[in-house]
Amino acid sequence: MGFFSNILQKLGMGEAAAAPVTPASAPPAAAATPAPTAAPAAEVVNPIAMVDVVTQLEQRAAANPQKLNWKTSIVDLLKLLDIDSSLAARKELAKELRCPDELMSDSAQMNMWLHKNLLAHIAANGGNVPKELFS
Repeated sequence: MGFFSNILQKLGMGEAAAAPVTPASAPPAAAATPAPTAAPAAEVVNPIAMVDVVTQLEQRAAANPQKLNWKTSIVDLLKLLDIDSSLAARKELAKELRCPDELMSDSAQMNMWLHKNLLAHIAANGGNVPKELFS
């Protein structure tokens, strides 16, 4: 199980729903053929249930004796989820989420990138995370 899947499980989001991790700087796919003008409506077989991540994290923060600011700190976010927040663990997560190599040697830059991208990945997997926290 990957680091990111563990985070999803801690949030009650199960690893089966995990969307594939894609590079943040991936270029958009070129359209080889024009899109059809009228497409039939897609049937939703297993919709992703939205998980209120903010409420969960706010409740965890209120119950925690430390003053943890999960909205801006990747370390505090991982601590609230009872996940290893060491530099080695954060580097492992950054690699899993495909952090650019040039940020990996600067822990402050890596942490900022990791915090935003982790919240964006959680949102992409059904977490109700306000866009202003990761954009």
